[in-house]
Amino acid sequence: MNSRRHVLPALLLSAVAGAATVLAFAPWGWWPIQILALALVFHMVLRAQSIRKSALIGWAYGFGCAICGLYWLFVSMHRYGGMAAWLAALAVLLFALGLGAFAAIALSLGAWLRQRLSSPAVIGALLIFPACWTLGEWLRGWLFSGFPWLVSGYAHTSSPLAGFAPVGGVYGIGWLCAIAAGCIAFLPFRQTRGRILALLLACALFVAGFFLQQVHWTEPHGQPIAVRLLQTNVPQEMKFERKQIDAMLALNHAMLTEAPADLIATPETAIPVMPQRLPPNYLAKLTEFSRKTGSHLLLGIPLYDDRDDYTNSMIGFAPGRKEAYRYDKHHLVPFGEFVPPGFRWFVNLMHIPLGDFSRGPLVQPAFAVKDQRVLPNICYEDLFGEEIAEQIAATHYAGQPQPTVLLNTSNIAWFGDTIALPQHLQISQMRAIETGRPMLRSTNTGMTAVIAPDGSVSAKLPAYARGTLAAQVQGYTGATPYILYGNAIVISLTMLSLLLAWWLARRARRRSIWR
Repeated sequence: MNSRRHVLPALLLSAVAGAATVLAFAPWGWWPIQILALALVFHMVLRAQSIRKSALIGWAYGFGCAICGLYWLFVSMHRYGGMAAWLAALAVLLFALGLGAFAAIALSLGAWLRQRLSSPAVIGALLIFPACWTLGEWLRGWLFSGFPWLVSGYAHTSSPLAGFAPVGGVYGIGWLCAIAAGCIAFLPFRQTRGRILALLLACALFVAGFFLQQVHWTEPHGQPIAVRLLQTNVPQEMKFERKQIDAMLALNHAMLTEAPADLIATPETAIPVMPQRLPPNYLAKLTEFSRKTGSHLLLGIPLYDDRDDYTNSMIGFAPGRKEAYRYDKHHLVPFGEFVPPGFRWFVNLMHIPLGDFSRGPLVQPAFAVKDQRVLPNICYEDLFGEEIAEQIAATHYAGQPQPTVLLNTSNIAWFGDTIALPQHLQISQMRAIETGRPMLRSTNTGMTAVIAPDGSVSAKLPAYARGTLAAQVQGYTGATPYILYGNAIVISLTMLSLLLAWWLARRARRRSIWR
């Protein structure tokens, strides 16, 4: 009973710290909170002296962050998916507990390694726990198809640590955040030499990040292009209604042909029906508009090749080309775009149209627009920076023209007027910084925006308003270290830090330099 009384306050405090971490992300962007909250959790596990208690503290932190930062999944399942409110709430609760398990695994592994190595607190704070935390976030990014939403690094698109994004990506920033948190977590320990080391290391990280922000890894390519990004603002409950199809088709045609531009892009599935079900000459008229005005069009539309094989796609029309460009979404959303094995019953509880797509290949060609090459990604795909980097790297290693502009097309009206919209914009900002390329966003209800290679938002439409965002966009070419090596850099560094922890702990036992 006494042990429970000691654990419960720690769990409550950890859950509150996790909930507070959400304020570090968009739309608030108070990034220091992320480091301070994680520092509190690290300090508790350093004091815990228990693998089980460390796991519970991590679980509480991860749960608090997920339940407060991803509550909008309830809107998707209940309001638009038709699932009963109690069941949707239960699903979000279980999902948050599942995400919390990654933090539990990371911190319990860190506690186990610290006990196994008999390492001093300073080694645990600066090497072991940051490495384990980063490996846990990386694991969450790919296991069971991955869900890296709200991983630590995304909070730092506007902090000095963003300078490390072109080198180590979002997980690299997350590792550095964890080191900074470890430095703060160690300060209450009465070890003068360790305190000095922690302070110097924390300061060095932010100074290095600031100077890295001055490095230009990519360079302008060709002439800027004029773009028009459509925000159709079609209510989700009307998007797939048969009675509304004709009105939506007319809306998209009118917005597409309103004015010429080098590139005109629609949101994801702006055309909500297969080409075979479109009115006669609908696509032909758009092709003719492209030819007459010199405009390049990219349309979000589902495609199918036979009765059992359809894709979430974009098709492109370019003046002077007979064949349409095609991009098929590769990284699909579990339950929304494909059914995980054994979960057909769960998907059947909702009413989600087009819920079982086939995936496209990982590496697909970019869409040539004058001097620029536009590489699309659809909605959820821009959570996976390593995949976008791999597509660019494939052209680099093959000696082919590289993609110079990224384009995300989304329909996250599924999540209503919630923090999901600015969170997704922040994710796209990270992709721009990692690759050193502008990111364009054309969305149904928001956030439609133009993002510069440094991650700053150059232009943006207000959410839940119909309109067109017009801008001049300069493409960039070149390869950042993250493009060339992806997550291999940060994973290698975390492994090396664990190896260093082993060596230092062994040396500390012999010489007692930290005691």
